[in-house]
Amino acid sequence: MGGVARHPRSIPAVERRHRVVVAKPGLDGHDRGVKVIARALRDAGFEVIYTGLFQTPEQVAETVLQEDADAVGLSVLSGAHMTLFPRVIEELRTRGLDDVVVFGGGIVPEADIAELQEQGVAAIFTPGAPMATITDWLARALDERDAALEAG
Repeated sequence: MGGVARHPRSIPAVERRHRVVVAKPGLDGHDRGVKVIARALRDAGFEVIYTGLFQTPEQVAETVLQEDADAVGLSVLSGAHMTLFPRVIEELRTRGLDDVVVFGGGIVPEADIAELQEQGVAAIFTPGAPMATITDWLARALDERDAALEAG
């Protein structure tokens, strides 16, 4: 009642579940995999916001901003990953969201994975990756990010 409301990012991670936006940027209409990932993340304790199909990079970044998300998972099966992933990262940066962990999945050739990681994608998971591998990796990545943010 008379207290001051705190911005969610100012609340320690132990008091707030990590929030993850999962998105389907571009014209790729295949959403079964992203829904499976969203459910696995939810079951692992993350708060998940799914944007739906046919999102622009600007819409994805704006959702991350509005939802105060800690991470964004991008799913692209159309082959447009080399265009869409970097555009989402740029849109996040223009909104001052450099600390958001960006990860992705889809049909991504090994050579493209290394290039996307150089551009700021923290991890890429290809078809067949076990759900526990993804959820465990994300929990570790966010814990490391939180520790780095607290250290200043």
